[in-house]
Amino acid sequence: MTIVLGITGSIAACKAADLVSQLTRDGHETHCVMTKAATEFIAPLTLQVLSRNPVLVSLKDEKQSWKPGHIDLADRADLFLAAPLSANTLGNFANGLAPDPLSSIYLATQARVLLAPAMNGRMWEHPATQRNVAQLKADGCRFLGPEESGTLACGYEGPGRLVPVEEILDAVRELAASSG
Repeated sequence: MTIVLGITGSIAACKAADLVSQLTRDGHETHCVMTKAATEFIAPLTLQVLSRNPVLVSLKDEKQSWKPGHIDLADRADLFLAAPLSANTLGNFANGLAPDPLSSIYLATQARVLLAPAMNGRMWEHPATQRNVAQLKADGCRFLGPEESGTLACGYEGPGRLVPVEEILDAVRELAASSG
């Protein structure tokens, strides 16, 4: 299965290394697309080595072909997975905004969409975020989490933590099994 793995600006981005490593080990062709904010938490080179594919961060990274890389990835994807998904990018997806390659791929893909949010609990519970979640669910996106309780990186207790990597992998395996 060809997977576009979106990584956004969250402390949970450090878990993307484990996720991409295991997806690759499971035999998936995994293409990482990072928001600029995600690069503050994990280096693109780490994900490039683990995925064995170039990492897309900005439109400047798309110089290898006449066809825009974000459209090519959108066309090739069997699964669009965003983990971790920040409130900002979740809002972009829900409102049809495309300020970066990741949001552009989301808008252009016909692939199944699996979203694993990770953010401060107050941000998660905010009415605007919940409206965006409801819109994305109505658009056919599947959500994994966030966890309902736990200690967050900011020191708060409550919802917002990224679900365990194993839970994400289980969902991907389930989707792969159901597609063929």
